[in-house]
Amino acid sequence: MKNNILYAIIPMKCHSERVPNKNIRDFAGKPLFYWILNTLKKIDRITKIIVDTDCEQIADMVLRYFDVVISMRPDNLKGDFVSVNKIIKNIIGNFDNEYFIQTHATNPLLKPETINSAIELYFKNTDKFDSVFSVTRYQSRFYDLSGNPINHNPAELIRTQDLSPLFEENSNFYIFSKQSFLKKELRIGDTPFMFEVNKLESVDIDDLFDFRIAESIMKISVEK
Repeated sequence: MKNNILYAIIPMKCHSERVPNKNIRDFAGKPLFYWILNTLKKIDRITKIIVDTDCEQIADMVLRYFDVVISMRPDNLKGDFVSVNKIIKNIIGNFDNEYFIQTHATNPLLKPETINSAIELYFKNTDKFDSVFSVTRYQSRFYDLSGNPINHNPAELIRTQDLSPLFEENSNFYIFSKQSFLKKELRIGDTPFMFEVNKLESVDIDDLFDFRIAESIMKISVEK
């Protein structure tokens, strides 16, 4: 195994449809991006943070707060419908390191302890898992679009805590090797480990409601 250090990748595009200027919007007194970058800075195994962006304003603001590497997105990777896997492929091809973690500015509540635990689990189990991705656990009664039950039998009304759990890919973080990624150009490999993150910490900001909920939680945490 090569040296067990990671480079962190944080994509931040300028345009945000549901929350304008989301990545740089004020969030509990700081730009939203501040919180995840500040968390990543506290993790010893992360030796380089790469902010990928299509926006000079984002790049300038990030550099006012942090000593990170800015990777300006090429024209062919700009736009709202570009897969993050294409962005990752472009980045890891430009950096000589084997291991990467990718997260988002929209995950401000993630704690260093949680990310550290996932990283340690990954490096202790590279013989079993080629990647780790974060999930949120749900034990509720789910139905598909046609009203068909997914994880339960309505005729057998068992307690929700006794249902087989379902796991949501919450986009908080992905840990992978360059070798694993390039095999299929996917951040989740063939033998991934699902790392559970609690619901409060795993809030991912997609819309203004998410933003307000996450900011309220952050303000309470900061005040403690």
